[in-house]
Amino acid sequence: MQTLISAMSNVENLSHDPPTTIDILQRVKPGCEAAFEVVLTDLLEAAKGFEGHLGVNVFRPSDHANPEYRIVFKFDRVSHLKQWEASAIRQKLLERAKHLTVGSSQVSILTGLETWFTLPQQPSVPPPPRYKMMVISGITIYVLISLINLLIVPLINPLPLFLRTLVVTLLMVAIMTYVAMPRMTKLFAGWLYPKVKH
Repeated sequence: MQTLISAMSNVENLSHDPPTTIDILQRVKPGCEAAFEVVLTDLLEAAKGFEGHLGVNVFRPSDHANPEYRIVFKFDRVSHLKQWEASAIRQKLLERAKHLTVGSSQVSILTGLETWFTLPQQPSVPPPPRYKMMVISGITIYVLISLINLLIVPLINPLPLFLRTLVVTLLMVAIMTYVAMPRMTKLFAGWLYPKVKH
């Protein structure tokens, strides 16, 4: 019974506490790149130790006269991102970086469907129109439901209906978030982002 309650809680958390991507733009003072890289390395290492951290991409500046870094963190839940943002270690590292940077950082946070449609090479690109997200999500869900009905449902058929539904829901959300949608976004990038050069 405890396992069932825990699983149901996970489903509720996924709907109210979704995966999130945070995209940070930060200008660095010319000549301070090396010192900033040291702080950045410490920041990335610290983030790895926090619950829900799914990885980070760093896009280093191409214009050394006006160096701008783009740092993209991914967390499995908004609540885990907030824990990282409120942490003492992050505040300490940001304080170290303050005299190396120019102005305030520009921050964008994406949650829900938008995190499924983040291009790994160009995470700052705005998400595509909702009808395109709906089409790609619909195709993916159809294929996954078909496969789950074929391969998984026969194995869990002895379970009560609400437990079967719970298992299928958890599988769908996990596969969509971590496996299917990143690949579908890359596969259909030309249609989803026609103005973006790949």
